[in-house]
Amino acid sequence: MRGTGTRPLPVAHSPALRVGGSRPARAVFGPLAAEGLVEVVDLQVRPEVLDGSGWWAVVGTFEGRLTGYRFERVSTMHHPTTAPPGWLGPDRTAWRSSLSAQQYRTGVQLIREAIAAGDVYQVNLCRILSADDTGADPAGLSARLLRSNPAPWSGMLDLGADWVVSASPELFLRRDGDRLVSAPVKGTAAPGEPFADKDFPENVMICDLVRNDLSRVAVAGSVRVTSLLAREEHPGLAHLVSTVAARLRPGLGWGDLLRATFPPGSVSGAPKISALQVISRLEPTPRGPYCGCFGFVDADRGTAALAVGIRTFIRSAGTIAFGTGAGITWASDPQAEWAETELKAARLIGLASG
Repeated sequence: MRGTGTRPLPVAHSPALRVGGSRPARAVFGPLAAEGLVEVVDLQVRPEVLDGSGWWAVVGTFEGRLTGYRFERVSTMHHPTTAPPGWLGPDRTAWRSSLSAQQYRTGVQLIREAIAAGDVYQVNLCRILSADDTGADPAGLSARLLRSNPAPWSGMLDLGADWVVSASPELFLRRDGDRLVSAPVKGTAAPGEPFADKDFPENVMICDLVRNDLSRVAVAGSVRVTSLLAREEHPGLAHLVSTVAARLRPGLGWGDLLRATFPPGSVSGAPKISALQVISRLEPTPRGPYCGCFGFVDADRGTAALAVGIRTFIRSAGTIAFGTGAGITWASDPQAEWAETELKAARLIGLASG
């Protein structure tokens, strides 16, 4: 990667998704469907492939492993020619949490103590729900989520052995030539309910972090907040969303852009490096693609859409995982933050179960 004075990516320690099994690899993002996997590239070693040619599905783990999957054929789906397979997921009672309610509440309090000490301003604390894989085709889960939990950045990457199915509501990076857009989500409420008082300054704080990240690689003066504190309604909950736009400086590419912005600020905290250190101490399980990024880069057309890997199911090493978390500030109430993680998980875990 070309040096730009930006910080290095986190050290990767999440296992890579495996290619194999009886199903051919395939990727779906919105109306785009890709088949014919021809190349798998470690983007930490060769990020420049995204500036070259081809259509790439991209998966980034929160811990910093970035992988590109180049597909040979990409088409636009208007009407599926075959019905998706059914989905038989784990039993609703089979899901295990990496943090108990008490452990999570203790983590919230420890973050509040770190804030009081001046180490951080905000930290996103997450837990991983996991269950044994039932062997069902992920296309069935993807179809179920599209029908019952539509999301603006839905997608699926099925590698045969491992897979990712996402109903993400959050845009990490959209690119059209040198035009960049990021839309961090911070603030969650039940449908029709008001946001907590802490949600508004927290969103502004993370929006400012995203502005700072993009300014590392943007044309001077091009970073703009085009929407601030917009309420977005989603199935089962509402979010506060801000939108930041910028223009990439001439001569810089994907390596520079990912180095400056990854992992997403909305799911790490502020200051980002200090928040990552707190997360590494409090979370017992790597997040993997959860809270990383998931989407596509069309190098031929110079376009891309990468979502933040939230509301996302990951199959790896015989286990299905789903993460849920909340942003912690000094004003956080430990029980309320635990309840927010339950709210975010309830609908999707219900759809993926049984």
